[in-house]
Amino acid sequence: MAQKKDGALIFIFITLLIDVIGIGIIIPVVPGLIEKLTGEGISEAAKYGGWLTFSYAIVQFLFAPVLGNLSDRFGRRPVLLFSLLGLGIDYVFQAFAPTIFWLFIGRVIAGITGASFTTATAYIADISTPEKRAQNFGMVGAAFGLGFIIGPVIGGIASEWGTHVPFLVAAAFSLVNFIYGYFVLPESLSLKNRRRFQWKRANPLGSLKHLKKYPMVMGLIVAFTLLFIASHAVQSNWTYYTMYKFQWDEKAVGYSLGFVGLMIAIVQGGLIRLIMPKVGQYGAIYAGLFLNMMSLILFGLATEGWMMYAVLLPYAFAGIAGPAMQGLMSSDVPANEQGELQGGLTSVMSLTSIVGPLIMNYLFSFFTLPSAPFIFPAAPFMVGAAMVAVGLYLTYNTLSKHAKK
Repeated sequence: MAQKKDGALIFIFITLLIDVIGIGIIIPVVPGLIEKLTGEGISEAAKYGGWLTFSYAIVQFLFAPVLGNLSDRFGRRPVLLFSLLGLGIDYVFQAFAPTIFWLFIGRVIAGITGASFTTATAYIADISTPEKRAQNFGMVGAAFGLGFIIGPVIGGIASEWGTHVPFLVAAAFSLVNFIYGYFVLPESLSLKNRRRFQWKRANPLGSLKHLKKYPMVMGLIVAFTLLFIASHAVQSNWTYYTMYKFQWDEKAVGYSLGFVGLMIAIVQGGLIRLIMPKVGQYGAIYAGLFLNMMSLILFGLATEGWMMYAVLLPYAFAGIAGPAMQGLMSSDVPANEQGELQGGLTSVMSLTSIVGPLIMNYLFSFFTLPSAPFIFPAAPFMVGAAMVAVGLYLTYNTLSKHAKK
């Protein structure tokens, strides 16, 4: 049984790794493609980038609970395969986009089918013991990290043949991933742990309303929301910020994201299994949130490109907070509601991907335009740090109350 579970974890890890490689490939070239299609500069491209993320996130916000609930009814495997196929189609749309409008069409398709991480986390919850869930959730971060080592480097190199080429490469990765999953990925949800599909629970509000009966889960979801909004100070602005402040090109951005991935993979793929037993889930959450807050401040204060690399070290260690929070929430929810929980969390993350890029990209754009009252490209990082500080305070209150029960 243990060998089967280890094998299943390897399957889901490889599936997610190929998925993230595809995402990582296109990141360095998106600003250039937007500039090419719109004829605008980097500041305006950042606004379009924010709206592209918004269109993906708002559709995913609506559809993630549907797919999460469907995975509780029909199993994780078919939903995951559906998601991977949709992502491949999305990249093809973007590769041949003649106008900015077609980029938005592709993002909507990906938002509808984008449940790979939702289903993967539910899959991991299915095959993990409660005490191992936080560590196994770290495998998602490790796949994310390794994917961002390989993906952006491939994207940076492929961009030398044109801004459309990385999207075709990403499409190929996603379709290979679909084929791999079809033949190799086993089902994780047993028939006895499935439940009937209910539309009243298959929507963002219904999903979160149902989770209200778990007070700790709801308390952590609020902090989770603030953390993920703040994360867009990095995720949505890294390319624009480093190109603007340090004059990095696509290849330099790709290498930096590769380093981000290496650090995340080391921490979440290996060190988290050493750290978690020593500090516990509570300690991992507090330490991770504090390091996240300080890293955002230091990103904003960096005056040389090499400083961004130096700050990436504590930023990577801050990633232990997310798996620890997911582990605590998952352990509070029964087996036949794991898909609903992960769908609800994905809706929350999608909501933050609606709000986060709009706030952070707008702040960057506003404070880098010639008409700004003063030039301050670090504004997103400082606002993000303040949000994490509030999240840390709320998390402490929630966990203190839970510990007294």
